[in-house]
Amino acid sequence: MDKHYKVTRHICPRNCYSSCGMLGYTKSGRLMKVTGDPSHGYTNGKLCPKGYNYLSHVYHPERLKFPMFQTKRGSGDWNRITWEEAIEIICDKILVFFDRYKTNSSLALNKYSGNFGILHNSVEGFFNSLGRTTRAVGSPCWSSGLDASIYDFGNFKNSDPEQLTYADTIILWGCNPVWTSMHSISYLYEAKKKGATIITIDPVYTATAKKSDVYVQIKPGKDGALALAIAKYIYDINGHDEQFINEYTIGFKEFLTYIKSIDMNALLQECGLEMEVLETIANHYINKNVVVWIGFGFQRNVAGGQNIRAINALMAMTGNIGKQGTGVLYAQMGSWEFSNQIISYYNHGFTKENCVRSIPINNFASALQETTDPPIKMLWISCRNLLAQNPDQKLLKKAMSNIELVVTVDQFLTPTAQLSDIVLPATTNFEEWDIVPSYWHHWIGINEPAIKPYYESKSDIEISKMLSKRLNELRPGFSTFPYDKSIEDFIEEQFTSDMYNNLNISNWRELIEGPKLLDFPKVAWEDKKFETPSGKFEFFSTRALHNGKSPIAQHTFTTHKMSDQFLLLTNHGQFNINSQFSNLNLMFGKSKEPIVYIHPSSAKRKGLNDDSRVSIFNEQGEIILKCKFTSEVHPSVLLVHAENILVNSLISYTPTDMGEVSSGYEGMAFNSIYVDVKLINNN
Repeated sequence: MDKHYKVTRHICPRNCYSSCGMLGYTKSGRLMKVTGDPSHGYTNGKLCPKGYNYLSHVYHPERLKFPMFQTKRGSGDWNRITWEEAIEIICDKILVFFDRYKTNSSLALNKYSGNFGILHNSVEGFFNSLGRTTRAVGSPCWSSGLDASIYDFGNFKNSDPEQLTYADTIILWGCNPVWTSMHSISYLYEAKKKGATIITIDPVYTATAKKSDVYVQIKPGKDGALALAIAKYIYDINGHDEQFINEYTIGFKEFLTYIKSIDMNALLQECGLEMEVLETIANHYINKNVVVWIGFGFQRNVAGGQNIRAINALMAMTGNIGKQGTGVLYAQMGSWEFSNQIISYYNHGFTKENCVRSIPINNFASALQETTDPPIKMLWISCRNLLAQNPDQKLLKKAMSNIELVVTVDQFLTPTAQLSDIVLPATTNFEEWDIVPSYWHHWIGINEPAIKPYYESKSDIEISKMLSKRLNELRPGFSTFPYDKSIEDFIEEQFTSDMYNNLNISNWRELIEGPKLLDFPKVAWEDKKFETPSGKFEFFSTRALHNGKSPIAQHTFTTHKMSDQFLLLTNHGQFNINSQFSNLNLMFGKSKEPIVYIHPSSAKRKGLNDDSRVSIFNEQGEIILKCKFTSEVHPSVLLVHAENILVNSLISYTPTDMGEVSSGYEGMAFNSIYVDVKLINNN
């Protein structure tokens, strides 16, 4: 540690694989630099460009300093107000709505993954403390894949990422870790040194694909067809693991009957691939230890869940589950098994089961308009940029105009904040206590404050305490959220005895000395004790059947032709996470002008010129971008980098095939949206 600075430990709370350990260096009350924390066993002292630029984020000139009130929503006429004034306005409205409707269901919360710190769940805790309120429920991110894992395995678990180093074959299926999970790259390099073959399957020739041994450019959304074709081929040449199938699975007979019934040429045509390519992939499965890393992007498709079930089935029939150097890497939530006391301060007579009136987070615009008895009159937005992320943006703006009070908690005046009545300035992770786990690895760390809150910014938990205190002053007993507890008390409550045992610590303060690794199995499902109804891996899922889904992994063949339209794809940005960090200058001199990438053959068909300005449009709207030709994208797609928040103006609500089990509603098929393109006439 540097003696010239006060050094504090932090965990990046962004929605990212890594959840990086960081060190903050402070002098005279000012954060001077940020580095990686070498005591974190997964991130090992290394940060991505966003992490190294947190200093610019904390002290960004556009960062919100004070609570602000907008005289007319969307006018840009902002006035600084005090925290007391802001809390008073909000609490008065809450009580007015309660008196009007005799319930707090007219209050709605829309919160998601802008900050994964456990203490940020205090927002849900505050809303639960009011009795029955309305909540945006579901996930725009990963729920189709989670459901697929639940149907097949009974739960979603990850092996330690280090298992990549023991694999003979690594298939990076729809993921781009060079951009999105840099800390896993060392495992890939180590595996290659040991002789592993790395295969990337993706519609885009990504930075990761360029470092792979084999690249397969598949038609977008047809991953399940490819997995089924490989399974069919492997069975035909007797390459399956009959012992694993007989001992640890159920329903293979039904699955086999299905894949035998499918025409191989039809599957290959769906994928847009030749038999030679399929054989190359299949031969890397047979008698090999295979790890498949499934990215989140391709399950954001109308068939996303079925696509992942097909891959899971392929892994099971080849015995690539539950042993070293094998398995499906997607996501896990074992690291998140805290007490959840912070969300459990339910008002008298209410429980987890009856305190939430749920509306779909992905079809939120329609839900705002359609929800009645009572209608939604107050909307609280936290940990997300709703108007840069949700589909049906025109409808969403219209629906929000009927809401009497919109409050956004954020660090910047985002598009969502600009359409709010009150904006409350939020602290960063360098100004607050928190606990941050990961959905990828099994390390957990404490985030401690390095500096005092920036100007008048406050954490979600402090805001919740202020609201609860004032509501109870105005009407005793109205909120049961404990406003008199210290932050340390809240942290203490989150840790269970099981969590302490798995971390091999006796008190959470030991994490201040450095992150700890949970004592979890290095290999997921090594004991072969699957959490399905049968206790086995289920090729045939009665639970899926009961929920109205196909009981086995199936592919729905394309029935319509849209030759003049393209699938709109957005890949995860290298220098941003959704709209976060997009206001930092991390492009290193590159133009930030929005660009759409198109295959030269498609551009020729549409009469486009390289570097020309084009219109991307559908029934939702139109955006104007610069056009760049590249053979790195599949001819059926238009690719726009995700840092361009304009893209969501073209997105309409399109549900995925799964998601209800893990999150309450279907996922969002962002990558199943069709658009057209035309040249802009500059004359």
